[in-house]
Amino acid sequence: MTAQISSQPVDAPVADRRGSDYSELSRRVKAAGLLRRRPGYYRWKIAATAALLASGWVLFVVLGQTWWQLVTAAFLGVMFTQVGFLGHDSGHKQVFRTRWATYAFGLIAGNAGIGLSYGWWMDKHSRHHAHPNDLERDPDVRAGALVFDAHQAGSRRGFARLLTTIQAFLFIPMLLLEGLHLHLASARALRSGPVRSRWIEGSLLLLHVSAYVAVVALVLPLGQALAFVAVQQGVFGLYMGVSFAPNHKGMPMERPEDNWDYLRRQVITSRNIRGNPVVDFALGGLNYQIEHHLFPSMPRPSLRRAQPMVRAFCAEAGVPYVECGLVGSYRQAISHLHTVGAGESQSVA
Repeated sequence: MTAQISSQPVDAPVADRRGSDYSELSRRVKAAGLLRRRPGYYRWKIAATAALLASGWVLFVVLGQTWWQLVTAAFLGVMFTQVGFLGHDSGHKQVFRTRWATYAFGLIAGNAGIGLSYGWWMDKHSRHHAHPNDLERDPDVRAGALVFDAHQAGSRRGFARLLTTIQAFLFIPMLLLEGLHLHLASARALRSGPVRSRWIEGSLLLLHVSAYVAVVALVLPLGQALAFVAVQQGVFGLYMGVSFAPNHKGMPMERPEDNWDYLRRQVITSRNIRGNPVVDFALGGLNYQIEHHLFPSMPRPSLRRAQPMVRAFCAEAGVPYVECGLVGSYRQAISHLHTVGAGESQSVA
């Protein structure tokens, strides 16, 4: 399904309205009560997620030595990502009022729960939110295993260039390693990254790894244990990747000459995925990427209610608002990777 772009002319020139657009939208959103915290929602969400995660590990122990444990591994991979979604919400101050509660939950969910450094992720994710799709300042679009711009692709040589030309085909298989990448990046951040309480974060990461390895090794023989870890971490990485990847990949890159204000920077570089309750749950509310980038502290259940208001305002202000179906979002993201890998100029989505 093709993307729907809402962009209509306005009575006054856009240049005359830029200083007040976001403040006006923010006023409307606040008046609708959409920035108020939803403690009841998050209480049951955290409790249900924790119960399902614990149930998965209990089932793992009860089943014992059987290849059916690969099903348990897939389930736990899904639950690791759901825990990650809660850590994401908390990091954006959607859940708790105080800084210490937010930080404590981030350490429990991230470091101890899924083996991901909360401090490293917060630094990286905050820079992404401040400058999405900015090749100089957004860490999510810097050249690495993948490249996101023709100039990045043009600087590759030899075997790296060959891999870049087929990066669209490698994209999904590479996501199976995303869980491993997150763990390794977290460990590196403890040594030289922007992590404040290194000994606390390091101790909790070590606790996670030790407990994970010990439980798996005690329950399963070596062959089944290795298969369990591969499936569990592969599903975790794949699920995380397919949840975050469609939100910005293939959307316009901000250049210095664009000089976008906050509203335009967040909307133009983001893509929404058309939602329903199943999609909202599966993607942790990230399918409302435009609303989330405009109002990062907006609680997850309010994003769906804010979406019609934000879309209408963007139409009123003449700001392109991109929304497409789930399959279409992946098609656009992978098509962009293919175009860039071939060394062609980026097309505007």
